[in-house]
Amino acid sequence: MTNILSQLTTEQPHEHTQNIDQLSSEEIMTLINNEDSLITDTIRELIPTIAKAADLIVEAFQNGGRLFYVGAGTSGRIGILDASECPPTYGTDPSMVQGLIAGGFRAVKEAIEGAEDSEELGEQDMNEHGINEKDVVIGIAASGRTPYVLGAMRRAKELGAVVIGLCNNYNSPMQQDADFVIEAVVGPEVIMGSTRMKAGTSQKLILNMLTTTAMIRIGKVYKNLMVDLNPSNNKLVHRAKRIITLATGASDEDVEKAYFEAGAHVKTAIVMLLANVNAEEAARLLEGTNGFVRSAINLKAHKGS
Repeated sequence: MTNILSQLTTEQPHEHTQNIDQLSSEEIMTLINNEDSLITDTIRELIPTIAKAADLIVEAFQNGGRLFYVGAGTSGRIGILDASECPPTYGTDPSMVQGLIAGGFRAVKEAIEGAEDSEELGEQDMNEHGINEKDVVIGIAASGRTPYVLGAMRRAKELGAVVIGLCNNYNSPMQQDADFVIEAVVGPEVIMGSTRMKAGTSQKLILNMLTTTAMIRIGKVYKNLMVDLNPSNNKLVHRAKRIITLATGASDEDVEKAYFEAGAHVKTAIVMLLANVNAEEAARLLEGTNGFVRSAINLKAHKGS
């Protein structure tokens, strides 16, 4: 294992931070920031591959499939974070995007010794979640060789799912079990092997791109507004009403009325106001256009002409 680790980009000592233990706080942070600024350039070059992954996720969602992130440690936590943000932000069912971590949810806050070293646990998680040919499974590991992740990817492939790898090293074992691998090679870490830093940041950015793009593509966004959010607390109720206002330019009184009549469903309220229809007709228009607000408004305009 030592020999293998010594060959990984993520496990190399950084040549520019050899004396970081002798620097002031500001100097340390400058070094960290300099390295962080390189991440987006690396990701920009990967956009065609990331877009390919997003297209497969969109296809899965349209066919009733699900997206699973599978990781250990930091990678697992980042997957769970992205998955957990989808229901409040885009009104998705919690089963639609799921994050799995080696050791289970206890591992979100503490290390579970040995969990990431078991391919069998990864296989077991795929079986327990009923992975099938409609689903997309993304294995995430900075090294590209975490046994739990590889076991899950291998089993997901056997079950017919689309399998994608996300790692921070070239030519990793992930390639054996993935349809393709997103290799975000961001170089050695400021602190050798601390892959929660640049590697973790690159993973978070890529997952943001994947789910945001997929949600836009399936009609969860109108203009640049998240019109399918779940207004589950006071802040989100305020945000929902503001989104309706921004989308329609309607008065506060009309927005309040539409929001109430739409049963707090933002898309319905927007279509009500822009297509000048009641809540029932707005809901029908949205159903007939697979939930796309712009298409629902255009459909009403076409019917009325």
